[in-house]
Amino acid sequence: MKLGEPIASGNTANIYLYKNKIIKIFKDHLPETEPEYEARKQKVAFESGLRVPKLLEVTIVNGKQAIIMEYVKGKTLGELVKENMDQVESFLEMSVDIQMEIHTVLAESLEPMRFKLQRQIEAVEGLDKQVKTSLLKKLESMTVENKLCHGDFHLYNLIKSDEEVFIIDWVDASTGNPRADVCRTYILYSQVSRDIAELYLKLYCEKSGWSQQEVLEWAPIIAAARLSENVATEDSDRLMKYLFMEEHNHESSIFRVLD
Repeated sequence: MKLGEPIASGNTANIYLYKNKIIKIFKDHLPETEPEYEARKQKVAFESGLRVPKLLEVTIVNGKQAIIMEYVKGKTLGELVKENMDQVESFLEMSVDIQMEIHTVLAESLEPMRFKLQRQIEAVEGLDKQVKTSLLKKLESMTVENKLCHGDFHLYNLIKSDEEVFIIDWVDASTGNPRADVCRTYILYSQVSRDIAELYLKLYCEKSGWSQQEVLEWAPIIAAARLSENVATEDSDRLMKYLFMEEHNHESSIFRVLD
């Protein structure tokens, strides 16, 4: 099958558009179980009624593991914001409504977020053992929930197609506490723009009725887990600051360490 050049590429897979379908071809270092497991996550989201591309097939393409799904034509909210920064608040508000909808879904069949975060923290290289122990103890103390969490929720994983917005890239989905999912999004945004990160958090907390403290108390745990991903574009020194911030000075402390 001649797929041409990928339209997107990530740590786990290359994405191709072929005959009006999306073909996600997984990289060789991943276990054979990965496509089926990711497909199950996407299926849980789709069957819950969320706007998610329909999964068509888990198969082998050109000798490699692959998932085939429907193609959603449109632009990501990230692309739309980039074209018109004046609308950033409107698109962030739209995204918050979608994320809150995700967080209403019970997803008991997926891996608990707690186990995933524990595994990631334990895997961080060069992190002091005592710090890891402290982070794992903090994780153990956090409230357990079994709500669907996207795990990589941001404007570039939302495609606006006519009047609908579709949620893509469910590889990091798990079942857990939505506040951790929101904290992850906040940390992702803060890498690019402190203003966007703060606006996003403000909008989510206003709509959900949560305090910023409830979200940001997850920051040391989420930042440590992010370190384990070894993302080339991520600033590891920035993430390390979250690990050593004063635990009870919540939002003001977090914003200060990002200056």
